Amino acid sequence: MSGPTPVLALVDVSKSFGAVRALKGVRLELYAGEVHALAGENGAGKSTLVKTFAGVHRPDGGRILLGGEPVVFNSPADAQSAGVAVIYQEPTLFPDLSVAENIFMGRQPRGALGRIDRSAMHAKAAGLFERLGVPMDPRRPARGLSIADQQVVEIAKAISRDAKVLIMDEPTAALTGQETARLFSVVEALREQGCALLFISHRLEEIFELCQRVTTLRDGQWIASETLEGLTPDDLVTRMVGRELDELYPKQDVEPGEVALKVSRLTREGVFTDVSFEVRRGEIVALAGLVGAGRSEVARAIFGIDRRDAGSVEVDGRPLKAASPTGAMAAGLALVPEDRRQQGLVMEMSIERNMGLTRLRALSRGPLISRAAERANAADWAVRLQLKYARAGDAVGVLSGGNQQKVVLAKWLATEPSVLIVDEPTRGIDVGTKAEVHRLLSELAAGGLAVLMISSDLPEVIGMADRVLVMHEGRITAEIPREQATEESVMSAATGRYGKEAA
Repeated sequence: MSGPTPVLALVDVSKSFGAVRALKGVRLELYAGEVHALAGENGAGKSTLVKTFAGVHRPDGGRILLGGEPVVFNSPADAQSAGVAVIYQEPTLFPDLSVAENIFMGRQPRGALGRIDRSAMHAKAAGLFERLGVPMDPRRPARGLSIADQQVVEIAKAISRDAKVLIMDEPTAALTGQETARLFSVVEALREQGCALLFISHRLEEIFELCQRVTTLRDGQWIASETLEGLTPDDLVTRMVGRELDELYPKQDVEPGEVALKVSRLTREGVFTDVSFEVRRGEIVALAGLVGAGRSEVARAIFGIDRRDAGSVEVDGRPLKAASPTGAMAAGLALVPEDRRQQGLVMEMSIERNMGLTRLRALSRGPLISRAAERANAADWAVRLQLKYARAGDAVGVLSGGNQQKVVLAKWLATEPSVLIVDEPTRGIDVGTKAEVHRLLSELAAGGLAVLMISSDLPEVIGMADRVLVMHEGRITAEIPREQATEESVMSAATGRYGKEAA
C-alpha cells in the first residue's frame, strides 16, 4: 500500500550554468504537515534548488511534481499560482505602504463601486496574523519593521494566497534568539495547519529542533533524504562534507607571550562603560554576550571607527590615538567586521582588488596600481587560505559566503598585524568552511598573533577561546578561563547572573 503523495517533489532534477553543473539528479519530497530541512555546504546547490521550486530556473532534466502530477513553472508567478512561496533571509517590502497593503498588493478587496475596501483588507490581515499567533497592526507602515516582523508579513502574504508549500531560505540568519523562537512558533502553527515547509539553515541545532526530515546535497548531488530521529549532528556533517570532520574546533595549546592589546577603562556614554582587558600574543580571547551587549561597539571603538569618551588603548605597549582607523592599522591592528558584504568588501570589485585594498601603496608603481603585483598578492593569499574561485578578476560577489570571509581575512592579514579582531567570523558560512576558518585562527595564534574574537556562537566561543570575556549591558561581567567555560557559565554571565569573582 503506497504512502501519502508529496505536495511538491523533485525527481532526478539537473541544472547547468555553462560548464558548471549546479544540480545533478536531485530528488526531494515535501509532505503536508512536515518541516523538511535542506542541508549542504555553500556551493552544494541549495540556492539553485530553491530557485527551481520558485520558478526562477527551469530544470534541464528531471521533473517537478505537484500533488503527484508533472508541472512546469515558467516563471515565479506560475509557482505562486501553484501554491509555492519563498521567504528569503531579507524580505523586500514596500516601505511606504501599510502592512495590509503589502500583503494584498494587487489583490486588494474591492467594494461595490470598485474602490479598495480598506476595512475588509485590514480585517483579513488581522485574521492572518491571528492565525499565525503574532500580534501586529495591519495599518502600520512597513518602514521600520524589524527583519523578523518583515518575515512574518511575507508569511502572511503567502498564506493569503493559499500557499501549500513554504520555502524558508536562511530565515534566522539576521534574527535574535527571541525572534528565532517566535519564528519557530509560527512555523509550528503552519505545520499543524497542514502546510509543507522546506527549511534551509547553516545552524544544525535549528535543523534538529524544528525539522522532521532532512535532505542533504553535496556538490550539486543528492546524498540522502532521511528522518532526523536517530541522526546526530556529526552524522549530518559527514554527509554534508563527504568526510568525517576531525575537529570543528582545532584549537592548539600555545603559551601566551607578551601583551599585544591592552584596553583600559574604555567608555562610550550610553553604549559601554569601563571596559578593561588584555590580549597576549598566541591567545584567542572571545568577547561573548547577547545581542545589544556592546561587543561590536567595543571593537569599533578600539579600531577608531567610533569615538570613545574615556579610556585608553595600547598596541604592543604604545598608546593608540582615538578615532583613527588609519592610526590603528599603522599600529598593527586589523578588524574583520561582522557584516562582510557591507563593511568588509566592495562587492562590485574583483577578488584580487579587494585583497589588495589595505596595501595599495605597497602594490603601486608610482601613481598606478601594478596589476602584476596585485595578482601575485591575491595568488599568494588564495593558496595560504585555500580560497576557492574561478578567476581572481571575477567580482567578489560571486563567491560563497565562506570564501568571501577568506578574502576579508586575506585583506587584513596582508597588513601583517599584531592584533586581529574578528567579529562573528563564521556567521552564515557552512560547517566545512567554518572548520577551515577555525583552523586558520588557531594557526595564526600559534604563530604569535593576538586574536580578539567576537562571537554569538557559544560552541565556537567555548571551543576556540583561551579566555572568555562576557559582556552584559555594556560592561564586562565575567572573565572565564578555557577550562571553566561552559555554555551555562557564559550564558549566566551574559544575562547578568554571574560576577567576575565567580570566574
